[in-house]
Amino acid sequence: MKNILVTGATGPLGMGVITTLLSKTSAKNVYALARSEEKAASLKELGVNVKIGDYDDYESLVNAFNEIDTLYMVSNTDVAKRITQQDNVVEAALETGVTHIVYTSYLRKTETEDSPIRAVAAGHLNTEAKLKESGITYTILKHGTYTEMIPVFAGYDVLTKHLIYVPAGDGKTSFVTRNELAEAGAIILLDETGKYANKSLELTGPKALSWGDVADIIGSITNLPIKYISPSEDEYKKVAIEAGVPAGYVNLFANFSKVTKDREVDKTTGTLEDVLGYKATTVEISLKKIYGNK
Repeated sequence: MKNILVTGATGPLGMGVITTLLSKTSAKNVYALARSEEKAASLKELGVNVKIGDYDDYESLVNAFNEIDTLYMVSNTDVAKRITQQDNVVEAALETGVTHIVYTSYLRKTETEDSPIRAVAAGHLNTEAKLKESGITYTILKHGTYTEMIPVFAGYDVLTKHLIYVPAGDGKTSFVTRNELAEAGAIILLDETGKYANKSLELTGPKALSWGDVADIIGSITNLPIKYISPSEDEYKKVAIEAGVPAGYVNLFANFSKVTKDREVDKTTGTLEDVLGYKATTVEISLKKIYGNK
């Protein structure tokens, strides 16, 4: 049985992959990468093998990847360092003989750095190109936007203000649950047929929704009159800053709203359901879990 290592293992996505792997294969073949022993404590409780390593530390990655066959590479959240750090991961994998890398990228239509979220796009595009040029077997998972992000973008006070204030126009997003993306990743890691080898998979939810649609769904669940207003980007930033939202988050939310408005993330495919073998969870079902008892 092949040895599988999951990076980003202490985060929600990585932990979800590990949990699914443990339900389908022996813990002795499951490895988790953590940056410190302290962060690894919860992983050790699950019975998985823990390797200590950091994307910034090439030698630590070489040590961690020894005896690993398949690598689940969670994209780094530090956009400024993403290219250098992820180059380290790919090069360390090549040096140690890893045979397959499954990489978590992002759904988009614009395949260049002209994307509205070019700062995010650059690192992903670089890593995807590096994988394709490396000669190593790869699977690129182009994840749609997490359904779990809806309360963040909508605002945690949506039920008191009865308002979603997002500069996304009538653009739509094919929201997808992080848990199902994690499960799909585990299935692909365990696959022995090679059907996912050297492929890019667009993993989306079953339906694209506008923020107006989301407002209607939340309103239906809560019996509250939730409105959606799409301000200009400048007005949105002004209001958010005045409300005390950190500037970094304001810019991030504004950029992702622009991606939605420009219809970069509204594509839907059946690929996730094909991998899972069942229907993907709808936004309606997810939001009932979040807002149903409010």
